[in-house]
Amino acid sequence: MAAFTFSRIGRSMRGILVPTAAIIGFSCLLTYFFILYQPTVGPGIAQRLGWQAWDTVATVDYFDKGPSTPTVTGDPEDAQPIPGNDDETDWWESPSNQLGDATDDIESYPLDVWAPLLPHDTGLSEIAITRCMMPPSLVGDLCAPTTTVEQDAIKGNWVRVDRDLNRQAGLWTLNIYYRRTRRLDIPLITDLRLLPANEIPEPLTDPWVKVDHSIRDGIMRAEPMYLWYLPGKTMNEMTAEEKANLITEVDVLFGEDTPWYGFEKVEPPVTPEKEGQLESVYVTYRRGVKSVPRAHPLHFSRDGKFKVLQVADLHFSVSRGVCRETDLDPCVNSDNLTNTLLGHVLDEEKPDLVVFSGDQLNGQGTSWDPKSVLAKFAVAATDRKIPWAAIFGNHDEEDGDVKEQQIRMMKALPYSMVQSGPKDIHGVGNYVLDVKSADASMTSLLTLYFLDSGSYSSGYLDWLGYFFPTEYDWIHEDQINWFLQESAKIQPIERPFTPDIGKDFGSIWTRQSDQITPTTRKLAKPNAMMFFHIPLQESYGTADRDTRTGQLLDIGLHDLEASGAAKKSDGMFDKGLKKALESGHVTGGGIPEVKVVANGHCHITEDCKRVKDVWLCFGGGGSYSGYGQVGFDRRFRIYEISDYGETIRTYKRTEKDEILNSYILAGPGAPLFNPRS
Repeated sequence: MAAFTFSRIGRSMRGILVPTAAIIGFSCLLTYFFILYQPTVGPGIAQRLGWQAWDTVATVDYFDKGPSTPTVTGDPEDAQPIPGNDDETDWWESPSNQLGDATDDIESYPLDVWAPLLPHDTGLSEIAITRCMMPPSLVGDLCAPTTTVEQDAIKGNWVRVDRDLNRQAGLWTLNIYYRRTRRLDIPLITDLRLLPANEIPEPLTDPWVKVDHSIRDGIMRAEPMYLWYLPGKTMNEMTAEEKANLITEVDVLFGEDTPWYGFEKVEPPVTPEKEGQLESVYVTYRRGVKSVPRAHPLHFSRDGKFKVLQVADLHFSVSRGVCRETDLDPCVNSDNLTNTLLGHVLDEEKPDLVVFSGDQLNGQGTSWDPKSVLAKFAVAATDRKIPWAAIFGNHDEEDGDVKEQQIRMMKALPYSMVQSGPKDIHGVGNYVLDVKSADASMTSLLTLYFLDSGSYSSGYLDWLGYFFPTEYDWIHEDQINWFLQESAKIQPIERPFTPDIGKDFGSIWTRQSDQITPTTRKLAKPNAMMFFHIPLQESYGTADRDTRTGQLLDIGLHDLEASGAAKKSDGMFDKGLKKALESGHVTGGGIPEVKVVANGHCHITEDCKRVKDVWLCFGGGGSYSGYGQVGFDRRFRIYEISDYGETIRTYKRTEKDEILNSYILAGPGAPLFNPRS
């Protein structure tokens, strides 16, 4: 009886499982053929003879070229010629020192890849908008506009603008597509308009073309709006001025702030802003080639001065920002208020370099489109043509693009000194900048190290399955080894440095009354500073004492918040900072090369503490968008390096223009180093 029952159950299960397996198998087969299957293309596809005669699909990474010396594009009106120099230019403005990466052949840029950071000069021939029930990240260009081989040969391949117009709201994804061509006999687009369904562009005599789908397709209760484009002359018929006004790229901006450098908004917004609910969405475009201005190679002034301004923890969002813990009233649009404050501080201080020390992005669900945030975070510096560098904090990678993508974007902004750094160690953006003398010797007088202190190292899963970080990351052993290798490459110089006083420089190097007169000279590496976001455990250790006064060397406010250091450590302080000495000679005194470590992360901690001869300094929060404390003014830390790199002084400037805690960290007048044990 039991055998009979099991037999019936087996037949019943087989009757259910066989059809189910057949349905699942057939579904997988359809998915493979229509979505996953990508046929291997032959040379006829990769090298199609026609509109791009024998142009191959590029496999070069046009963004990541490795470290390079930034191109020199200083304001000619600011240049002060050196007497006796035949070409009357400073060395940093000499063409021989313009070693940037602007030597690419524009004609080699791929036409079938959306790459808005590349300075394309090739025009667009057609624009379309498509909707898709599944995101392109899953199905690729399954929903691309229809085309034929002949149309591709004439107008170019369809290229998807990889920005979903319906990212915040909508029943499906909505993407802009365009064609780009180098052919000389195809009319190219010269203008864009956004109009309601019942309007047409003027003048009526122009051959405007209406894109089929509404640019608000899929948004509930939204009035339809259509994108129009104007095909103009062919490349053969255009003057040089007309070619410079061609539309060469299309992008999408989220939020009401400034678009990416070189781009303009198409008004009105595709999706208007609804405060607290939706951020506005704009179509943006670029005309012609907008060359990105590059920074001067970093250099001291002729009187031996160089100033660094540290900007800690901006915490910018896609929105215009929400004010936090401030007595400023009214306080709205905190990101914009912070940029206004930063612009004022830059005008007062006139630094030679601005360092953004991490958490430029707020993360926490508010910086979900990093490109729209990165477009605005450095405008206070770029508008004033000030070189800037940046490192990552723990919040920068929480939403959206990963660090590698963000570093590409930052490198493409004006006056950026940011570098990707080596790929075989922890972190992104571990790099070194050196500051040279203004004389013809171009001697390196100051070394600036930038390290990625990471984000988070561990977490737990809550009931909904989301990942919550609980511990901060730290500087890893391979980064320590990299730092030691970079330090070992630095050549010692005779210190204090004296500029070249040859006759060809006339009297410009006459000793100033406030310049130090060296009593002793030594052969040692130039002084160095280091920037990373998350502080070391030693930042909360016991401070050295000033042997002159017996006072603890801890200047500024602290203990207003809990420790922000990582719980784990690979020994950056002892194995790195204390091992890299300015001189390996037995009489060098064991003085560390890095005199100052500059951190962010802790917004209401702003002290400088010397521990075992190394100053560990916090920047203090400078942004109304980051957390603070009522009564604790926003502030920025300044490092004033003088005497050709020998003296390092620091102080803070608050939002009320108060100067706090001016103190000499290194050089004449600084506390003596501890006796070598």
